Amino acid sequence: MNLTSKKRAFLKKKAHKLDPIFRIGKDGFTQSLTQGVLEALIPRELIKVKILQNSEVDKNEVAHQLAEAIEAELVGVIGRTIILFKENKDKPTISLELKSVK
Repeated sequence: MNLTSKKRAFLKKKAHKLDPIFRIGKDGFTQSLTQGVLEALIPRELIKVKILQNSEVDKNEVAHQLAEAIEAELVGVIGRTIILFKENKDKPTISLELKSVK
């Protein structure tokens, strides 16, 4: 799904009230992190990932690597928080609302 600026804004608004589910620390980007994020993202469709202060990774680089690894859409990077979206084809929730956004 290709996100337009309106769809991206809609998803950012939806993500505002969410708490980060995963935190990236000094270990940075790992395979176990990727698997955990994917497992959490499929039922929820929209999650936040926080990059901790002790992490020395570049936030934009990690955001793009993570989105590419799990085949998700990168909604945005706000401060040290990454917002990811992936449509759930079996039980869509947010993606149904997203389709009505023009």
